[in-house]
Amino acid sequence: MSPEDPRTARTKARLRESLLAECADRPLAEVSVSAVVRRAGVGRATFYLHYDDLPALAVDACADVVHAAVDALHAWQTGPGSRAPVRPPEALAAFFAGAAGHAPLYRTLLLPGGAGPLGDRLHLELRARAHAERTAVGAPHSDLVASAVAAAFTGVLADWLHGHIPATPPELADQVWSLLLALHRAV
Repeated sequence: MSPEDPRTARTKARLRESLLAECADRPLAEVSVSAVVRRAGVGRATFYLHYDDLPALAVDACADVVHAAVDALHAWQTGPGSRAPVRPPEALAAFFAGAAGHAPLYRTLLLPGGAGPLGDRLHLELRARAHAERTAVGAPHSDLVASAVAAAFTGVLADWLHGHIPATPPELADQVWSLLLALHRAV
């Protein structure tokens, strides 16, 4: 895959930043393409050149949360075959704290239980990373455990963002970490 044209990358970055700024003031359902392009300083046609609609831009703008989640869950690893610590990496609580800051937007794209476009993307990336890591160290049932880890994390994150799990970011990090370790050790 060839690298993205720098002008395209800058335009998409401006559109993502503009959408996040608009969503800081109101829910995605109340944001218009006009407001996003005006704030970004680009034309409406430019928006549609890059995105089909606002939800597509929102998923792209929120892709960083997916990468941050995957990285936070694996921040403890120093090399292949490293043993997971009993306590969660500090990056996991920091991830939850950061996610809380964009909760209204994330709730639009990540429905309770983990469904929705952001949930789908998070599940796929977490599953792929967990599967690759388990396979690399020869752990059994890589497919099963990778699916369980991805589903559990995505569902818990979504339910927490929707207020169904009362916990502070550090509390949730501890709880999620224990759950994920149990899933990895279950088979």
